[in-house]
Amino acid sequence: MGGLFSRSRPEAPSPSLVDIKKRQEAEAAAAQARKDAEDARAQIAQLIQSNQESQQKAMDAQQEAMRAAAASQEQTHKEMMAMVQAERAANEARILAETAAHAASEEAKQRAAEAEEERKRTAAIQEQARKDAQAAQERAEKLQEAANEEKKKATAAQEAAEASKKMAEEEVKVANAAKEEAEHKLKTGIQPVVTPTEEEVRAAKRKVQYREDLFHFAVAGVAGGGKSSLINAFRGLHNRDSGSAATGVTETTLAMARYANPNAEYPYVWYDVPGAGTLKIPDWQYFNAQGLYVFDCIIVLFDNRFTMTDIAILTNCRRFKIPTYIVRSKADQHIRNIMKDLGYDSDDDEEDENQKKKLYQTARQQFIQQTRRSVKDNLENANMPDQRVYIVSNEPMLGVIKEKRPKKVIDEIELLNDLIGEAQTRRARRDAEAATAAKDK
Repeated sequence: MGGLFSRSRPEAPSPSLVDIKKRQEAEAAAAQARKDAEDARAQIAQLIQSNQESQQKAMDAQQEAMRAAAASQEQTHKEMMAMVQAERAANEARILAETAAHAASEEAKQRAAEAEEERKRTAAIQEQARKDAQAAQERAEKLQEAANEEKKKATAAQEAAEASKKMAEEEVKVANAAKEEAEHKLKTGIQPVVTPTEEEVRAAKRKVQYREDLFHFAVAGVAGGGKSSLINAFRGLHNRDSGSAATGVTETTLAMARYANPNAEYPYVWYDVPGAGTLKIPDWQYFNAQGLYVFDCIIVLFDNRFTMTDIAILTNCRRFKIPTYIVRSKADQHIRNIMKDLGYDSDDDEEDENQKKKLYQTARQQFIQQTRRSVKDNLENANMPDQRVYIVSNEPMLGVIKEKRPKKVIDEIELLNDLIGEAQTRRARRDAEAATAAKDK
């Protein structure tokens, strides 16, 4: 009977090696996902520390990576829990199957089928976890690439800023060097070169009523040098005559005055330039401030001393290629003063006329020699080429203009002839240039 009623009990289903390997791969994938998430978080944290300027963007990347890692970790945790639950369910199913196997094999098969379904569902969860981990890793890589790009941009911006800073520092150095050089030149007497603009030249010509058909003489120099009286003499006028330039003991010209030549044979215009010292203008700015660069010829007039103002005028005239004539005025007064130093008394009626003539000739020669030597020394000290100085007096000059052949002339005739020759030469050159320009057209 035992043989008839005994039958073999069905064995409970056990996980296959393939299932175990897949579960191990799922666990390894989950562990790798966690490791990848941790690595991504570490890399993002490192990027945040290395790039301060893109800190906000890196922090956003880190937060995004952390959220992805947290989501992945959460998903992995759920999957682990599901695996545990599945395993527990499988064990329970196995136990139930073993228990139920005694009662009915069909129920055991059903349980086994449910366990298989649960295993499949667990495998699907694991596959989804792997895909999620891979997606999280891809997102982390993209975020890292974006952070690297931001770092490159920040580095480039920093390099550009450093280059701009270096350029600014170089410009500051150049400016400081130029400032130091200018200050050194001012301290050592070397004045800066100031070139007028085209608009300033046009404005200066409008101011002096410049005309191409006229020749423009400017008489410039320090205040009180006798500029107005000399202009009157050039125009054949006494200081008291109508239409003459105003004269006085002190400087009377505070604005440039224009005087046409009365003799139409000589189309000249004379300009009485305010004397240096009457205006609040440094000596080295006197030339440009008065617009002397527009004149055809400049007479540098001085009375007692040849000054730095005169040197500055001559220097600028050379730069603008303007012909200049150095003139010392009031020769008659200076000769009389030397005669007094030699013992001459004008109130002595018994003074011998021959003695007076001898004293005059001695004083005249002394004055001429002193003047020429003084101007020569001043030009040498200023590193300028030697130039003739014309010694004149207003009365003899007026006599020369009126063709009266005065006796006590010194350089009046030579000065007048040289000025006329200068004007004629410049006029001929202008006519030739105009003819050439017309021919070219």
